[in-house]
Amino acid sequence: MSKPSIPQGTRDFSPAEVRRRQYIFNTLRDIFENYGFQPLETPSMENLTTLMGKYGEEGDRLIFKILNNGLHEKKEADKEKLNAEWSKVLEKPYATPVVTERALRYDLTIPFARYVVMHQNELAFPFRRYQMQPVWRADRPQKGRYREFWQCDADVVGSTSLINEAELLCIYQAELLCIYQSAFHKLQLPQVVIKINSRKLLAGIAEVCGMPELMMEITIAMDKLDKIGWEGVSKELSQRGISEDGINKIKHIIAVTGDNEARLSALENIMQSSETGKQGVAELRQTLAYHKDLASANWQAEVVVDISLARGLNYYTGVIVEVVTNAVKMGSIGGGGRYDDLTGLFGLKGLSGVGISFGIDRIYDVIEELNLFPQELATGTKVMLVNFGGANEQYALRTLQQLRNSGIAAEIYPDASKFDKQMKYANKRGIPYVILPGDEEREKQMLSLKDFTTGEQKMVTLEEVITTLNS
Repeated sequence: MSKPSIPQGTRDFSPAEVRRRQYIFNTLRDIFENYGFQPLETPSMENLTTLMGKYGEEGDRLIFKILNNGLHEKKEADKEKLNAEWSKVLEKPYATPVVTERALRYDLTIPFARYVVMHQNELAFPFRRYQMQPVWRADRPQKGRYREFWQCDADVVGSTSLINEAELLCIYQAELLCIYQSAFHKLQLPQVVIKINSRKLLAGIAEVCGMPELMMEITIAMDKLDKIGWEGVSKELSQRGISEDGINKIKHIIAVTGDNEARLSALENIMQSSETGKQGVAELRQTLAYHKDLASANWQAEVVVDISLARGLNYYTGVIVEVVTNAVKMGSIGGGGRYDDLTGLFGLKGLSGVGISFGIDRIYDVIEELNLFPQELATGTKVMLVNFGGANEQYALRTLQQLRNSGIAAEIYPDASKFDKQMKYANKRGIPYVILPGDEEREKQMLSLKDFTTGEQKMVTLEEVITTLNS
């Protein structure tokens, strides 16, 4: 018999962990619903042609392909062709349609774009949607990086206004609060930093270096600055065909410091020979201006122009965003950006959009490491009734139903076991209250309520129990 295990990069979630994850999901869902976003779900798998070529060279390598089912039903005439295709797969890191035509979704944005194109006649634009589902990547598992993990996205498609960028940072509702700030404030995440940049500025860097055709190579290398430092980036730029003069110019640009306005002013001077680069600077300046107008006085997160921020996904075209917390050593916990023609990949031209994403699993890890989950999430049961058997069991069952009818999460121990065993069960489950419906309580039509937190125990009426547990 083999030892039970799960695939590397995946996890089981215990009841307590699921409740904590639901706490995150529910917090974000409430925010999205309040801001007028609509829920959406798409299939776990997509056609391989939908996904390939959308995430850049490195992203495409991380797509989990699904072998075609029904291979055992292939006709004899197809077996020779199938064997030849399998030989190719074994020799080279790619698969052909004979072997695989589908893949697990890599993110939520490309499936969203596919959905918009397929349902364009049913939607009212601008279309605002949020989506919370798992995605899969054939990545090397490490801290904060999994092969199966959840994403949570919010997108606005069908508008080119930079107000959308600012709104996804700062959306008006009662007070002027940022979606990220609202979420991280409710989740109590400290030291949140929102980094912003523009893909147009990155294109401008390539133009200033005299190699606009190598913009993606420059972007991919720059995106690794936090991981491998300048020496590593410089080496990779050289390997990707960037000249020594170009590398020196990139180093000079990355070295620009100061506050946001100082950085933008310096970049404006550097980008004088690049219209695209100047457009990128203008977009960043306008987005920050909108943000300043919309942000509230109790804004908790810091917004920083980060020239090295690249976000390697191919479909971004304008302002890009990444969120980190300096309270824990962890990768980004959110990100997104502007995509001017994402739906054009599927034949619907000229439909611009912008979106942000929350990294649910990393957010979970941060909250857990900082011990910020509310204590009451440990169990869903508010009170357990001890089972004394006989007539007392019937009295307890009637009480149980009345508690549940009052909206109180309650359970009864199923067996009339020893009292100590039942109390140990309640304590191990983390149930905060226990009701003891014994002979005296049944005769007086009362209940003994024990508070596990304080140790206090008192005999009260059912109405008093309900009032206490609902408080």
